[in-house]
Amino acid sequence: MTTGEAPYRILLYYKFVTVEDPEALAREHLAYCKRLGVKGRILIAPEGINGTLSGTVEQTDAYMQMMRHMPLFRDLVFKIDESDKHAFQKIFVRPKKELVTFRLEEDVNPNDLTGTHLSPKDFYEKLQQEDVLVLDGRNNYEYDIGHFRGAIRPEVESTREFPEWIRSNLEQYKDRPVLTYCTGGIRCEKLSGFLLKEGFKEVYQLDGGIVTYGKDPEVQGRLFDGKCYVFDERISVPINRTAEDVVIGHCHHCGKPEDRYVNCANDYCHLQHICCEACEEEHNRFCSKECEEQTMARLEA
Repeated sequence: MTTGEAPYRILLYYKFVTVEDPEALAREHLAYCKRLGVKGRILIAPEGINGTLSGTVEQTDAYMQMMRHMPLFRDLVFKIDESDKHAFQKIFVRPKKELVTFRLEEDVNPNDLTGTHLSPKDFYEKLQQEDVLVLDGRNNYEYDIGHFRGAIRPEVESTREFPEWIRSNLEQYKDRPVLTYCTGGIRCEKLSGFLLKEGFKEVYQLDGGIVTYGKDPEVQGRLFDGKCYVFDERISVPINRTAEDVVIGHCHHCGKPEDRYVNCANDYCHLQHICCEACEEEHNRFCSKECEEQTMARLEA
């Protein structure tokens, strides 16, 4: 557990476990979260739970205690970040068909088939082997702001595009060891299982994801360049805690090194794009001239 003086915490967690009635559990969970005062996004599916939420130290302590009293989630592992404030504005708890939307012809159950979990230290050592294929298990815009050195950039904008992209681009690498990683670990649980099902011989995944890797006292985030994209109001968090830390993103407008994302001010676009402070002001937070003109036209109509 993280300890310190910050008044808030951000929790990240998941577990693959059979949930008999996701809709009923989602209703009960939402009511509890509202009473408690935590905020965030929680998905509940027949295959388990996946959540990230924020609250005060007291609220998050109460939430973790409640979850560990539920038989389904008593061994739930929480990744904890300290924060000065809430990382979300509202609380959403939604029933879903899948926690990770791969939409496979035959689904992968990580409790039956998944890649070999590697600790941060073991992952760091594997990264330095010449024959390994390092596969980023996230979307392309997440990769663009930060990734492991030498990792393949997935040409996907959503998780459901991964199966076809892998079949079209990685078939020739089935005999090479594959290292997979994602933000907190959940996407790799299914991604690595899918790779094994497709005939990849040796598949590994970073246990606990990038956020756990960045907090490891021995590895200290080495070989991760840039920042890690997160799905809350922080948008990105630092990972590499050493002098090797670099900025690898580039401003959408001027191209200079930058690692901050902003949302396009066009309500019909809201494209998240890397943008320096000067260009945000110059372009009024629009991603393009077209978006600015469309917005101005609507306001004048």
